[in-house]
Amino acid sequence: MVTNLITNNMNQVLQLGDRILQPTEVLSLLSEYQLLPLLIKEIFIDQAIAEIVCTPEEEQLACEQLAQQYQGLEPQSESFQKLKIMAVRQLKLEKFKEETWGGDLNSYFFQRKNQLDRVIYSLITTSELGIAQEIYFRIQEGEQSFAELAREYAQGPESQTDGLVGPIDLQSLHPTLVNILSKSQPQQLSPPTQINNVLVIVRLEKILPAQLDRPMRQRLLNERFNQWLQTQMTEQKCQIQTI
Repeated sequence: MVTNLITNNMNQVLQLGDRILQPTEVLSLLSEYQLLPLLIKEIFIDQAIAEIVCTPEEEQLACEQLAQQYQGLEPQSESFQKLKIMAVRQLKLEKFKEETWGGDLNSYFFQRKNQLDRVIYSLITTSELGIAQEIYFRIQEGEQSFAELAREYAQGPESQTDGLVGPIDLQSLHPTLVNILSKSQPQQLSPPTQINNVLVIVRLEKILPAQLDRPMRQRLLNERFNQWLQTQMTEQKCQIQTI
């Protein structure tokens, strides 16, 4: 099927085979198929990076890195030229993030650090109170190991890992579980606690403190950017008008 843009009465329209879609019809379809928010997001990004300046050296490096990823493409082909434009656009976007939020990233990191810390913990889930209490006392008295009891009684996926879970970000866990682990010391066993429809027995194994290294820095820049972008899209109202 042939897909292309044609010019008709000074308006751009989309042609799919024998079908020609008028501009308002294209917009309506974008909205119907939930693609309009993606289009709006990209427009906001274009507006944000419009004033960002990259040096020729920076652009050359971005294109060289792209060439390494797409070695099969001819450098002079139309597809490769479009990819180069995308590479420079992504470079500008990263510079926009750094220029906008990089300066106070340290303070933002320390605000979020407790949520960014990772933990390794042992877990057993069960739906029966009597079994949960029995498991807790057996571990507490040293009658059986956590791993043995997890294999025997756990009703969740932890039964396949001897009860071990993690490393995992604290922020991705249930708030009740976060509260338990945040207040625990390593090897501290917590009594059965109900979370939703199950009872959990938890023991903190290890805390892995978050560090503001390069991957974390990129993660937080992306987080700040996505928060900003969501705010922009929420505050701005978009309407499809027929002209």
